[in-house]
Amino acid sequence: MSDATSGKLTGQDEISALVLRQKRFFSEGRTLSLAFRKEQLSRLKAAVKTYEQEILDALLADLNKAADEAFMTEIGLLYTEINEAMKRLRKWAKPKKVRTPLLFFGAKSYIMPEPYGTVLVIAPWNYPFQLAIAPVIGAIAAGNTVIVKPSELTPHVSAVLAKLFHSAFDPAFAAVVEGEVETSRALLAQPFDYIFFTGSVAVGRTVMESAAKRLIPVTLELGGKSPCIVHRDTNLKLAAKRIAYGKLMNAGQTCVAPDYLLVHQSIKSEFVRALKDAFREFYGDNPIESARYGKIVNERHFDRITGYLEGGGTITHGGRYDRGKLKIEPTLIENVTWEQPVMQDEIFGPILPILTYDRIEEVIHAVNDRPKPLALYLFTDDGAIERDVLARISFGGGCVNDTLMHLGTSNLPFGGVGESGMGSYHGKFSFDTFSHRKSVLKQTMRFDLALRYPSDKSRIELLRKAMK
Repeated sequence: MSDATSGKLTGQDEISALVLRQKRFFSEGRTLSLAFRKEQLSRLKAAVKTYEQEILDALLADLNKAADEAFMTEIGLLYTEINEAMKRLRKWAKPKKVRTPLLFFGAKSYIMPEPYGTVLVIAPWNYPFQLAIAPVIGAIAAGNTVIVKPSELTPHVSAVLAKLFHSAFDPAFAAVVEGEVETSRALLAQPFDYIFFTGSVAVGRTVMESAAKRLIPVTLELGGKSPCIVHRDTNLKLAAKRIAYGKLMNAGQTCVAPDYLLVHQSIKSEFVRALKDAFREFYGDNPIESARYGKIVNERHFDRITGYLEGGGTITHGGRYDRGKLKIEPTLIENVTWEQPVMQDEIFGPILPILTYDRIEEVIHAVNDRPKPLALYLFTDDGAIERDVLARISFGGGCVNDTLMHLGTSNLPFGGVGESGMGSYHGKFSFDTFSHRKSVLKQTMRFDLALRYPSDKSRIELLRKAMK
């Protein structure tokens, strides 16, 4: 490395050398010790505490995240994840006994979780600290060595991550590698034992293609257009507040943000008024000037998002923007169709298209006609509607009568399905993601069953009795 605290490597050879060092470290067996894993998790937590203010400053510089939002969504969640991993690690790592068929009388069967080896975590830019560290918690708990590639689009957070890892870990165990797209390509060419990627569907395809060449298992946390259904029987004011919260967190740059609304036509006007009130309550009449309102990560994404404002539909709230500040007002677009640009791709910004429906059957068919979303949100007090939607629409995860909150509990796996991703994590699910479940059958040596051998003349009759 060119700098003792930098994660920037000068080329393919240095990256290859780092991966080789980690593989050698893993082969020594030190990560198999639960005490070692707990120590590293403790080091990670202490380092996050040490650099907490620098992390908050970096998030403000890269994304204009207010300190309370940044702590809640980027740091606080990690403390709870680390605490749970340290508390429950012994239980998670314990071999699990399972039933053995009568045919194998005398034997015992169990499943042993074992680490994959050396793993790669590729983090996104929208939650650049939390989504870099959360998978690392699972990787360390499971006993792997790990290399993290932060996003180059959030350079201040990337630099803090590199400094934090340098202070806490031997790079042969855990390291950050900073760089541009070329660095990601160089990392994907390495013989990792597992790859964990969070990002866009397009890049996810590239990651999976690279991993397939070496038959490396992957977890892909992607995205897509997550629908939010507002039925006529819900509490409109509270629903509007919770939807505004979920949509405008991080200026809409959240993979599970409500991407578009499906509102029952009988309550649309009243609901839209409530939604506008919620926007004003959160960020005032001029959100662009609000210090608490986030910015778009860069000009390329800003131009992509503002392009949707010219793509059809009627802007009924907001629509103003400031390219110099990289800020876009919370914006509602009505009279949209499925064919318009704003309904084709994930918006990933503070624009919320509104469609209406009359029967819930229309909603189910409309969502199912498109790629499976990462999240789905339903606001209703009707149990029959709830059961129908949850049973018939496939999605990664979601909420009834709320938004985003399913991410806050480590007892629920977080992940996508179909084009929105594969695999899941959080809590024990993170440990499981980074663990191979090894099957073991231990046979007794105190006696032997003759029917297993071809020399037993009554074998066929006994087998018929035992296996039917």
